[in-house]
Formats: sequence, C-alpha cells, structure tokens
Amino acid sequence: MPPVVRATPPRLCIMGPTASGKTRLAVELVRRFPFDIISVDSAMVYRGMDIGTAKPDAEVLRIAPHRLIDFLDPAERYSAALFRKDCLRELEQIDHSGRLPLLTGGTLLYFRALQQGLAVLPDADRAVRARLDAEARERGLETLHARLAVVDPESARRIHPNDPQRIQRALEVYELSGRPLSAHFADEVKDGAPQRLLKLAVAPSDRSVLRRRIEERFGQMLEQGLVAEVERLYRRGDLGPHLPSIRAVGYRQVWQYLAGELDYAQMGERAIVATRQYAKRQLTWLRGDDDVIWLDAESPRLLDRTLHILVQAGLVERL
Repeated sequence: MPPVVRATPPRLCIMGPTASGKTRLAVELVRRFPFDIISVDSAMVYRGMDIGTAKPDAEVLRIAPHRLIDFLDPAERYSAALFRKDCLRELEQIDHSGRLPLLTGGTLLYFRALQQGLAVLPDADRAVRARLDAEARERGLETLHARLAVVDPESARRIHPNDPQRIQRALEVYELSGRPLSAHFADEVKDGAPQRLLKLAVAPSDRSVLRRRIEERFGQMLEQGLVAEVERLYRRGDLGPHLPSIRAVGYRQVWQYLAGELDYAQMGERAIVATRQYAKRQLTWLRGDDDVIWLDAESPRLLDRTLHILVQAGLVERL
C-alpha cells in the first residue's frame, strides 16, 4: 500500500548546493505525495531568467508546479525579508488546501529567515552602495573584505572574499547603523510562529562529481541559449551589475562578455569557477547547520533513503 500523510507534519525542505539534483528529488516526491513545491531561490523569482537559473521547464512545472518563481521583473530587488513574508503566505494557503509544502532551493539565507526570523536591518542606501561599488572596481574586492574584517570579523569569516553582494551589504549596514551585521543577527526578531523544518541536504559525496556536474550544466545552458537570454536583458538598457538579478552567478559573467570585458572562453571559465565557489559556500553553510540530514545525490537508493527519513520523522507512514 502507498504511504499516507499524517496531520501537522513538519515543513519538508530539500536543500543543497547548485547542480546537486534537488529538483529531481522534489519532483519524485510530488509524484508520490500531495506536496506543493515552494521555490527557495533568489534568482528564480525573476521573469525572463530561465536558462541561467536552471528554472524547471514546462514539463516539470506541469507535474510539479513551483510557487515563488517568475513573479518579479529583473529590475526589482528581492530580499530574505520579502521571501519570509511571501513564503508564510504560501504556507498558509497550502495548509488551508489540505496539502503539504515542500520547500526546495539553494538560497540558504532564505531557509534561515523562515526558520529563525530576521534581524532588523537598515534599508539599502543607494549612495552608500554606489560608493562601495566604485571602490570595489577601483581598489579591488579584497580591499572591502579586509575592511570588513576590521569592523566585523565574524561576518568577514562567514562571507567569502569573492562575494561582492554580501560584503558590500555588511559594510553598508555597519556604515548606516554603526553596528556590525553580526550584532544585528544576534538580536534577530522572531516574528511569527516558529517553523518546524525537516531539512534534507542533497549533495554528491564525492566533491569532484559536483564540480563535473557544474561544468556540464553550464555547457548545457550555453547550448540552450543562455547568451541570447542575457542579451535580451542587456538590450533593455535599464539593467546592470548594480542589480541582484544581474549579479547572479552566470549572468554576471555573460553580461561582462556582452560588454566586451571578457572573451567567450574567459566568460565560460569564470562562470564555472564562480559557480563552483558558490557551491562551496553553500556546502560550508550546510555543514554548519546541526539540523541537516545529508543525502548522497549519487546513491541509487536516494529515494528509498528519503522515504525512510520521512517515515522516521513522522511526515508520512506506511500502511
């Protein structure tokens, strides 16, 4: 007999680094249970950014519709606070429908925001950001990271030296509030009811497999028309690397190619390196979370292992 779902289950989360196979596992679960998928991805929210974000195709979306994708223009900004608000709304709708939520994606800050609440941070300041952007271009990102290490050593240890968005945001928060970002996080506001999460991290046990997957997937993206996709955004005239959408891994490098800053080979090499660095940061974040249950993405028993965990956690039971 097939498994049946218990009442009041935890929120199931399929997490992991980019290119690890999260969506494939999530879709297999949707085939077997009354799950509704909520995307936890800061780039998939944008319309017209399909190939470079590895957004599910039409066939996958037919089988397993995803909430919180394709609802923002790339000129708009999104944040963990907005995600938490939107996600709580979607969770309530799913609960009222009698179905189960399945949160899947690789934007790990969003999972954290959902589970733990958010720090009250100052709003973004365009003048400060423009000045930090200019300094990064003129003096190098390592200069900004070194400054962050002085004013906020904890954040500097957590933020990778090649992560311009988070380095600049941490410095911006310090300049606007006079307090380190880490101090704000220590005073996080626990708004709303706490969310009970069952966090499953999907990743190949062999790191070289993930590196190979990343390279192969970027090659597939190029074959599918990634450059043309970014060129459509480039030609709009109102977008640029100052926006989170264009700073997304892959998009930034293709944008530089279209701007004549990189040749085609350099674009591909830098995109693959940047994606691997991003995956490494994701893995580091996940390893620091004691609540995560690890699953080997290459295991032939991945689905069976997942179902066993769901049963043990009380999410489902077998008759």
